[in-house]
Amino acid sequence: MEYLGFMSFDPVTIAGTLLNTLILFYMYKRFLFDKVNALLDARNSEVSKTYEEADSALENAKKMEKDYEEKLLAAKEESAEIVRKATNKAQGRYDEILSEANEDSRRIIEKANSDMELEKKRAVNQIKDEISDIAVSIAERVVSKEIDASLHERLIDDFIREIGDAS
Repeated sequence: MEYLGFMSFDPVTIAGTLLNTLILFYMYKRFLFDKVNALLDARNSEVSKTYEEADSALENAKKMEKDYEEKLLAAKEESAEIVRKATNKAQGRYDEILSEANEDSRRIIEKANSDMELEKKRAVNQIKDEISDIAVSIAERVVSKEIDASLHERLIDDFIREIGDAS
């Protein structure tokens, strides 16, 4: 059984190996694990902080997007209101101009009618004056001459001709 010597259990070797392992484990824990754990905790904290900042930035971006959409909607409503007011103002101005034009045309027509009436009265007065002049002229002729039937007819024919020439 000599060939099994490498598998023998020596309690001193086992105790030494166990003691070396415990010392090595303590040394790793004391000098390596604590620093690695501290480094991992710091990294974990940094990653958490980065995630929190990203979440905060995302939240802020969503809030800004919502504010932008609200402002855009308000701007659209305001522009629609401006267009509506401008349309109403233009329609009011159109109605005002149309009313003024109608009033001006009514005044022009009234003045034209008045001028026509005045001209008509002048023409009638002028014709009356001419007729009275002719009548006076005929009366003078009648008074200055003795009238017989043929002279009377001739004077009437002359009178009718003169009236026809005057118009």
